[in-house]
Parts: sequence; structure tokens; C-alpha cells
Amino acid sequence: MDGSALWWVLGAITLATAMGAGWLLLRVVRARRALADVGVPVRDKALFWAAVLYTVSPVDLLPDPVYVDDIGVLVLALRALQTAARGAAREKPG
Repeated sequence: MDGSALWWVLGAITLATAMGAGWLLLRVVRARRALADVGVPVRDKALFWAAVLYTVSPVDLLPDPVYVDDIGVLVLALRALQTAARGAAREKPG
């Protein structure tokens, strides 16, 4: 594999992970909007904002071309928000 093909492969991988991180960020934002009326605890709302800040922050655990840490933080925030929404929906009378 010559140098230019390697750059194309690395660029494609970087683009795919960036698109994955963007898709997850969109899902977290949509989940957060859905949870606004449910009565989710402040702790879970703070987790949402921490995930968003970490994703857009220039400070990362891994260098920016590698979005694995950003994706992991967003997945954890999304799962926590979904769990909190399910719990709040079960506790809601009616």
C-alpha cells in the first residue's frame, strides 16, 4: 500500500468515526429533550451536559482524530438518560 492509499484509508476511518460521534450526539440531544418533561433527576441532566462538553472540548483522553473516547462518553450518557427516562415513566402516576 503506497502512502496516498494509506492517507485515504485513515481519512475514511476518521470521517466514519466523526459521523458516528455526531449521530450519537444527536441521539443524546433528542433524548435530553424527551426527558425534559419526565422529571429526570438533576444528576442525569448534568451527565448529559458533561457528555456534550466533553465531546466539543479540545481536551480529550485520546487525540482528536481518534473519536473513540468521545463516542464512549456519548454512549454512556445516552444509556444513563434512557434508563432514567424509563425509571421516571414507571414512577409517574397514571
